[in-house]
Amino acid sequence: MGILQVSSETAFPNKPAEVYDFVTDPRNWVRVYPGSEMIEGVEELPLRLGDEWHEAGTGPVRYTWRLITAVRPWRWVFQSVGKLAHSREDGSGGHDGIMTISYTFSCPGEDVTLFHRSMTVEVPKGSDLPPGLIGSFEPKYIDIYHSAVAKALNG
Repeated sequence: MGILQVSSETAFPNKPAEVYDFVTDPRNWVRVYPGSEMIEGVEELPLRLGDEWHEAGTGPVRYTWRLITAVRPWRWVFQSVGKLAHSREDGSGGHDGIMTISYTFSCPGEDVTLFHRSMTVEVPKGSDLPPGLIGSFEPKYIDIYHSAVAKALNG
């Protein structure tokens, strides 16, 4: 098994529940996450354990996600369902592997939230990764995301 992981954290001048509520609404991702252009399947909040939704960029592939942990305002974890980077049109194709993304929120001081985002992909030995996936593991993309979240929350 091959495992790739990246994480980063940022302190926000907001209460944990405020940061949690914003970043755990996948519909907000198109405003703040590089490459996220479309979210489908989010009808009501908060999402519940086992809920699934789809995310895609401008390309022909999408990811299907399932919520596996939700403890407001402390932890939120979601995991890929099916093949990584499968066809937006019919769900075919894609790559073997599991991607897990976790958000952790801690409060080191009054009205300060330390937001930690970790992304892990596990693939069978000898597997090819979906095109473009390695680039999304550059820590700068989490930092760009965190900066956009800070701007959305605080102007």
